[in-house]
Amino acid sequence: MKEYDNLPLLAEKSRAEFLQYYKKNKKHLEKLDIFVHQLHEEVSEKVDCLACANCCKTLGPAIYDKDIDRIAKALRVKPSEVVAQYLKIDEDGDYVFQSMPCPFLMPDNYCSIYEHRPKACREYPHTDRKKFVQIYKLTVKNTATCPIAYEVLKQLVKK
Repeated sequence: MKEYDNLPLLAEKSRAEFLQYYKKNKKHLEKLDIFVHQLHEEVSEKVDCLACANCCKTLGPAIYDKDIDRIAKALRVKPSEVVAQYLKIDEDGDYVFQSMPCPFLMPDNYCSIYEHRPKACREYPHTDRKKFVQIYKLTVKNTATCPIAYEVLKQLVKK
């Protein structure tokens, strides 16, 4: 993970290149899903998320009712207790964690509710999502946090 110690700086330096690529190729990006998904697989095999955990330390995912129910079941408490103890409503009207890092992130970067984690956590960094073009700009933003998102875009723009 040493090569990603300066990830926010690397991402900022690459931001213009990533956005220029989008602007230049947006009409053709819809055809890139298969290629981007292959990049996601290749990069994900090389990046150790447990050595990083930036997403769990810094990003507050939106938490939906199904997520609350799943978390409550895992913790063996009522959904209202999950809301009261761990969540708040953000400026967009979504539930998010009261504070970061994630309250379920353990010191070894493992998630104490991994099998029951929120959908947004399951899908992050979204580089294997269908219709990747729809979240391209979000992925550019995520490059400051996630080595996988950064490497996928770096390799994509080199193509």
